[in-house]
Formats: sequence, structure tokens, C-alpha cells
Amino acid sequence: MSTVATRYWKKLDDGRVQCTLCPRLCRLREGHRGVCYVRMAQDGEIVMTSYGRSSGFCVDPIEKKPLYHFLPGTPVLSFGTAGCNLACKFCQNWDISKSREMATLASTASPETLAKTAERLGCRSIAFTYNDPVIFYEYALDVAAACRQRGIHSVAVTAGYINPEPRPAFFSAMDAANVDLKGFTQEFYHKVCGGDLAPVLDTLLYLKQEARCWFEITTLLIPGLNDGQGEIEQMCGWILEHLGPDVPLHFTAYHPDFKMQTPGPTPAETLSRARSQAMALGLRYVYTGNVHDGEGGSTWCHGCGCCLIERDWYRLGRWRLSLDAEGRGRCPQCAATIPGHFEARPGTWGPKRLPVTLFDAAG
Repeated sequence: MSTVATRYWKKLDDGRVQCTLCPRLCRLREGHRGVCYVRMAQDGEIVMTSYGRSSGFCVDPIEKKPLYHFLPGTPVLSFGTAGCNLACKFCQNWDISKSREMATLASTASPETLAKTAERLGCRSIAFTYNDPVIFYEYALDVAAACRQRGIHSVAVTAGYINPEPRPAFFSAMDAANVDLKGFTQEFYHKVCGGDLAPVLDTLLYLKQEARCWFEITTLLIPGLNDGQGEIEQMCGWILEHLGPDVPLHFTAYHPDFKMQTPGPTPAETLSRARSQAMALGLRYVYTGNVHDGEGGSTWCHGCGCCLIERDWYRLGRWRLSLDAEGRGRCPQCAATIPGHFEARPGTWGPKRLPVTLFDAAG
């Protein structure tokens, strides 16, 4: 186990130390761990106990994050650690994010090793995923810095549950992010996720108003809990008003897991209905995920309806997107601007999944 000092904490009058990285604001006595499990009170300060350790590495398509407007078709080196600062009863990666066993972190890698590995494998990006990179903040930032030196992009797959003070440094280190907006009521966040909605909305506002990081949003729709038409209308209305019509939104299917074995899986028609509703309200790029839906997975021009990027699961088909002189995506039929980070030709990684084994004494 690698332990490193952290920055965001303060001493309390009663002898405890308080972690100020995320809205949980855990107050800890010596030797006690926060809700995330990887941040601990030691010698009168908060330390991170999982620096340089990972639950595994894998090369994925960037679309799996999901990011559909960021270097489509390219490979991304993905990894996570252990623990999480939310407590979602439906967690789809619970064996990693809810782990309390450091044996889960069988792989070790220094930031430099990860950057070199991404470069060697031809990955355009590295993704902090499987569990939330906010809780391994120091490691994620060091990896991102090492990657940036080699021209490798950094991607955060995050719930956006972070406090305002550490937020700028985190997202300035990232080139892209997918923010998991788990629902749009405080009741859902409190009862099902063990957190609060407001800090996540604050993070989304920050990304839109102040950050240069490209971002997309994902909402996992759970039957009877957060898939109501009224809630979806409120969420999409908020996105349209505060973030604009061009932020890509992904509605993905839930399956029973962890502490939530009911209800059953999300019907495909629920995702299609939510997508249609969101687009009718004015959002331009709305996708469905975890189901086979060629229409809902493809990128369409908001101006003329032309299919610009055809997708079949994680495999790209027809590519009609063009770039203008300034490198912006354009529809070849009506010249409408398509927001995102695109290149003249798509990547060719396809749906492949390549596990990678790394061991590094420096970790």
C-alpha cells in the first residue's frame, strides 16, 4: 500500500481531522477511514492509502466511457482503484467501488509507467474509471500530468461529487469527463445514493461556465425510481437552461446489482422514450446505452437530420462528419456545427477489450 499526504483537510478543535475534498466532509479520528475508504486520518492529517495501486487495467473504446463526441473510435487505457464517496445501492461496479479489501488493488503502476504504457499501446487517452477518480485525486492528477507530457489525453468518469476548492485543479488536468447525473431529485440522491444532488449540479455548472474540459452526461434509468417523465422533463429543462442544447446526454439501462435486486432491467423502450422526450425539449445530442439501438447510439445532425456518425454498440459505421478550417465538426449537407473534439478520420479500435497487466516497483 502506498500512502501519500493530501492537501484538502483541516484540524478540528476536538482532535479529529476533517477531509474537505468532497461534500461528505468526513470527520475522522486517528486511524479511521472516510466513507470512500482510501482516505484516512494518520499522524494528525488526511492521507491517501491507495496511491499507485489499481484494481486492473484494460484498453477500451472511448465510446464505452461513454464519450461520443471525443475522439470517436479511439482506444483508451482504463483503470480504477478501490472505494467510492457515494453509496449507490445499484452500483454496477460494486466489486471495485465498494471494495474494502486492499487485495483488490493487485496491480501497481507509477504515473510515468501508465503514460508510457498508454503511448506504447497506441491509446489516445487514459481514463480514470470503474470507481470515482475524485477519491484518488492526487494519483489521478499525477497520472494526468505524466500523460500530458506525452500527448496522451486524460478522461474522468465521475459522479462530480467534489467540493469547489479542489475542483478547478482536478478538471484543468482533464481533457474530457463524463459526469454521472444519477437522478434529478434530492430524495433519490439521499435514499438511493447516500449523497446530495446540489453539489453535482454545481460541478456541471462549473464545467460549463469555467472549465475547458469537454464533458458529457450519463443518467442510468432505473424503472420506477428515476425514469418518470416528470423527472426527466425537469432534468432536461435544467440542462437546456443552464448547460445549453449541445451537451451530449446518455440514457443508459440499469440491471439489478449490489444491494438492489429489484426492479428488473430497464426496458429498451424506456430509454427510447426518454431520448425522444429530451430531444423534443430541445437537447440536440441524446443517446441510449447498454441496449442495442442503432438510432439511439448514432450521432445525427441537429440541422438537417443527416446521420454523421453511425454506431452499432461500440463499432463505428458510416462517417460523414467533416472538419472546417478551425477543426470544428461540421455536417457536410447543411454545414451545421457539431460540438466536440473530432479528427478528420475516426479511430479504428472498434469494440475490442484488451486486458493489460502492469506491475511497477515504483508504485
